[in-house]
Amino acid sequence: MMDDTSIVIKKSRNRSYRILRLSCALARVFLFSAFLLAGCSKDIFYLTGSTQEEMDKAVENGFDGMIVYVNQAGKSTLYSSGFNNREKQTLADPSLLFKIASISKLYIAAATAKLVAADSLALDQTLSELIPEVNGQIENADQITLEMLLKHRSGIPEYIYEPGFDSGTDESYLSTAALIYGKPSDFSPDRKYAYSNTNYLLIGEILDRTLGYSHHEFITDEILLPLGLSNTFNLYSEVDSNNVMSGYFVGYDPDLKSIDHTRPGGSMLATAEDVGVFLRALIDGTLFNEEEQAIYSKIYKYEHTGWIGGYTSIARYHSDLDAVVVQFVNTSSKEWFWIKLERVYSRIVRSIE
Repeated sequence: MMDDTSIVIKKSRNRSYRILRLSCALARVFLFSAFLLAGCSKDIFYLTGSTQEEMDKAVENGFDGMIVYVNQAGKSTLYSSGFNNREKQTLADPSLLFKIASISKLYIAAATAKLVAADSLALDQTLSELIPEVNGQIENADQITLEMLLKHRSGIPEYIYEPGFDSGTDESYLSTAALIYGKPSDFSPDRKYAYSNTNYLLIGEILDRTLGYSHHEFITDEILLPLGLSNTFNLYSEVDSNNVMSGYFVGYDPDLKSIDHTRPGGSMLATAEDVGVFLRALIDGTLFNEEEQAIYSKIYKYEHTGWIGGYTSIARYHSDLDAVVVQFVNTSSKEWFWIKLERVYSRIVRSIE
């Protein structure tokens, strides 16, 4: 049996041990936080500057070049920082074309909304109705609707990670879709949302069949020309490569500009200003009549990001500021790089508040 002194000593030791454990845990949290902060750009430690200052700091911290477009209160402003071509040391130029990657999906969704409003397509039509050849090749093709494809709720697997995928192929869209033939669905149709480029690959095929000609031509005639978007193109092959901004991957020296991307939903090029004008028109009713606007609002969003080798982009409307902000960066890397892009974009948005 312990005496009172022994009990007090034991309690004291237990208390000291608990304090030590707590101190160690706090030290680990502190060190981990310090590690995270050390891995982040130093820009989190300074107050938001002007848009130009934010861009210049982003370039100092690893971006090759940047273009930003801001449309607010009826006024549009373009900014640039860094290099277009780092080997030649030519400066970033807002007049240059940029590979907008998946921002292209906004244009395809808009084209589809117009065709649905014209009764050329119906949102409840199934994939097997629209492309009979995929019945039995793509699981649940008889249950997946056009609306599910548009909203990324089909469960169809992603094709871009498949061996043998060639981003610059001139072969048919279905030859690319065949890369995922016979593969199990990621989930049952309409069960949940999961982004898949295969959805818009198939929509490109659907639009071509419905129109009887390329959906690129339809986008040009029904969207680009009416809006005066003379610096927006469907394919890299349509443009003079000298007018395209160079693109770089972190840790890899060569310019990636010449790598083509021909598949629907990722093939377009545009200036930052043209993307901003399109996004504003998509929102304010300039592009659509009332029925088309209602359909579009049902099937897709009013913002997008883009990411292909050498090119990253963000195009968003900020209703609290009534501002369209488009950011182009001719640098890409692994997934962690997107955190940096979003942080810089957020600081640019704050700079216009």
